[in-house]
Amino acid sequence: MKVNALGSEFSGKRILVTGGTGMIGRQVVRLLLDHGARVTIASLDRIQIHQQVEHVYGDLTDPGFCRKITSGMDGVFHVAGIKGSVQVTKSRPASFFVPLLLMNTNVLEACRINKVPKVLYTSSVGAYSAREVFKEDEDAFGSEPMDLFPGWAKRMAELQIRAYNIQYGLTNFAIVRPSNVYGPGDNFDPDNAMVVPSLIARIHRGEDPLMVWGDGSAIRDLVYSQDVALGMVLALHHGTDSRPVNLGSGRGYSIRELVAALHQIVPFNFRFDASKPSGFPRRVMDITLARQTLGYEPGTSLEDGLRQTWDWYVRNQDEHRKKQNYFKD
Repeated sequence: MKVNALGSEFSGKRILVTGGTGMIGRQVVRLLLDHGARVTIASLDRIQIHQQVEHVYGDLTDPGFCRKITSGMDGVFHVAGIKGSVQVTKSRPASFFVPLLLMNTNVLEACRINKVPKVLYTSSVGAYSAREVFKEDEDAFGSEPMDLFPGWAKRMAELQIRAYNIQYGLTNFAIVRPSNVYGPGDNFDPDNAMVVPSLIARIHRGEDPLMVWGDGSAIRDLVYSQDVALGMVLALHHGTDSRPVNLGSGRGYSIRELVAALHQIVPFNFRFDASKPSGFPRRVMDITLARQTLGYEPGTSLEDGLRQTWDWYVRNQDEHRKKQNYFKD
């Protein structure tokens, strides 16, 4: 990936990263610091990422707070979101949908009002309608998203950016759609973790045998958080013309391959339960546009990324307890 092409783009610049304590956000912060930026994090998590970073504790559902923290910024990475398993977002959709709508609307509008020169919005693969290969040329607003409430929440912010482009001619808002991201700092809460952190936590707890839903044939585009963060920094630098650009690994891994890769890191007994649903058979991202326009090239193998995630989790098993949990009463 052509990170060196950034040069002094961020040197001495004031950059805000919302959700900078999260899995992707902390990687964005590290890259910005490496390029000499003056970084501020806005988050509700009680986590210290780096001593050089200013951490502002506050709620992004408050429009006044958003206007205050974006004022005077040279760039904003809006990475903050709400992450939960499919089950919890289906059973508690209001806990997910409402605050996410408010956060996105407030941060983007604050950036517009304060005339922030460059803004990046982090959407999701869930904004796409169901299909096997996701490509940016489809009309995201002409069909229902495959993940109903998460998908619509992400799409509404994309539509907000499109509205800015139509009415004000603004092209300084970039959009990325990451695929299934994993890495250090992921949500390992056993009540609502996604597939990779859930498997890692269960393996570490000694579940024997590890029961994996489905027959292992389902294919997902798994991408390491550092690779996505690099793509996001490049997207802010180059811009995306107010349109979404995919960030993934560009290839599919079966759940069976995922379990086998984890087994290479730490031996454990496992069994696939074919009586349980496997989910959609295949979901992979086409990353051609990101390669052509951003110089994006994910370089972390599945096994290397999982090993770094495993090592981090062993040292930080309880970090999820310090994070804001929107699904707790």
